[in-house]
Amino acid sequence: MLINTILFLGITLVILLGVVAPIVSRYSRSSGLLSSKQSYLVSRSAAEEAFYRLKTNKTLPASVTITLASGIATILTSTNNGVNTISISGDTKGYERDMQMSITNGAGINFNYGLQAGNGGMTIGGGSSVIGNIYANGTVSAINANVTGTVVAADSASLTADEVNDTPATPATSTNFRTTATTQDFAQSFKISTTDPINKVQFYIKKLGVPTNATVIIAPDNNGSPASTAITSATLNTGLVSTSFGWIETVFGTNVSLIPGETYWLLIQNGSVNASNYYTIATNASTTYANGQAKTGKYGGGWTALNNDGYFKLYTGGIASYIGGAGYTGGVTIGTAGVGDAWASSVRGSSVQGNLYCITGLNNNKSCNTTHGAAPSQPLPFSDANIQDWKDDALAGGTLGTTAVGWQNGTLGPKKIDGNLTINGGGTLTLTGPLWVTGNVTVTGGGKIVLPAGYAQNSETIVADGIITINGGGSLGSGTAGSYLFVVSTSLCPNDINCGGNSAINITGGAGAIAAAAQNGNVSLGGGASMKAVVGNSITATQGSSITYDSGLASPSFQSGPSGGYVLQSWIEN
Repeated sequence: MLINTILFLGITLVILLGVVAPIVSRYSRSSGLLSSKQSYLVSRSAAEEAFYRLKTNKTLPASVTITLASGIATILTSTNNGVNTISISGDTKGYERDMQMSITNGAGINFNYGLQAGNGGMTIGGGSSVIGNIYANGTVSAINANVTGTVVAADSASLTADEVNDTPATPATSTNFRTTATTQDFAQSFKISTTDPINKVQFYIKKLGVPTNATVIIAPDNNGSPASTAITSATLNTGLVSTSFGWIETVFGTNVSLIPGETYWLLIQNGSVNASNYYTIATNASTTYANGQAKTGKYGGGWTALNNDGYFKLYTGGIASYIGGAGYTGGVTIGTAGVGDAWASSVRGSSVQGNLYCITGLNNNKSCNTTHGAAPSQPLPFSDANIQDWKDDALAGGTLGTTAVGWQNGTLGPKKIDGNLTINGGGTLTLTGPLWVTGNVTVTGGGKIVLPAGYAQNSETIVADGIITINGGGSLGSGTAGSYLFVVSTSLCPNDINCGGNSAINITGGAGAIAAAAQNGNVSLGGGASMKAVVGNSITATQGSSITYDSGLASPSFQSGPSGGYVLQSWIEN
């Protein structure tokens, strides 16, 4: 009887195992598949988060971990030759899914900072605030000011180029490249006269079609041709290049010192060729520039000498910059809730929430982290060629003389105004295309400039060769989220004749959903002026001015002319 019972139990156990084991195995496989899918979703969410942070200029550390439900994702970011590589590893219950993205700057205009200044730097005070980040290629003097994001003050470039080849003003010859495999890249040799670090380079170029972004490289010499090793590099943004010749600036991310009298090469390197989408550089006789020669070919391959030299200007580093300036801690507050860095050769009188990167510091709330050295310069958002494109688009709509808009209102654009433009008396000017004003633009007495509702999320531009003044309750804007009115002055004021002490752009109170740019002159903000973004060779913000950066300005869309942003080159799962 006992034997029968044991035999029965054994048979029953075998049957149960035969039934249960496949169920358990299937459950395990299903659970693993579910965890794998969850890891994929975690990785994808992390990838989208990283792309969003990059596009909107939010903080994206080199390494960051985020948690989503029961999954964890690690984001690793690196940058090389203008390409941002973002690697994501998602893990849920030991099941891992990996992704990688390659992201480059878009072909166009990018307003990536609340305030961005050139060599002239900026002065902020009088209780003014910036909700966003600041970048200056010069000193940021800030006392009694608040910045919610990061502040960077790069050492300014010299005002004069060390090496120049730019005559005659109208080039007699030119060279096409990026057309075939044997003319894919352009190279110009040079010799530097100083050990001051290289800061930036300008080329006098134009384009046909829509070539992709190129990489500008400084390379050593190898038996009379460029070596295949890069000393430093920068990105040439095709969006800044027009179909007409213009000086296009690229700023090197790492400022290196070269040996005076040694031969080096400037290269414009392209990743591909296209006979319908290429660049053209202005050239002159090879005897004009005594310190080098030009060649076309392929980086890392063969080169063919030309009988001319390319137009270029090479600038070295200039004056060391600083942030702050107060004789006490907290003269300027930088960052919010532990986030927001300060980075300059010297930082003084600052209270910094995030990291403090500096070579020397005084009266700060923490000691300098000296690992970063001096900050690199950044190019300003658009080129003279972009401005000329806007002018050409405006001119295509015809020409008017000096124009005033009062209570009766008005509609303009595209249009060139050969004289001044004034909006006052409570009048409203509706802008339906770009405007080019050869004189001054004044918006006062409750006057307004607006974009029509049909523009949706598109933006528009007013370019003035004279002074732009907004005061007395004057305002500009679109009224639609993601749509902006750009006011641009090409004036050198206040550092030019007939300026009368005025800046190129003067805004006292009012303004609105606009971005102001005076890349050759000063932008002055006061009297509680409220803006979305400001760019100038120099900037002054006082009397409670407020700049609230709008992330949409990182990729504005225009009815005409260039647009910008970031481009997702590839997205793969490893």
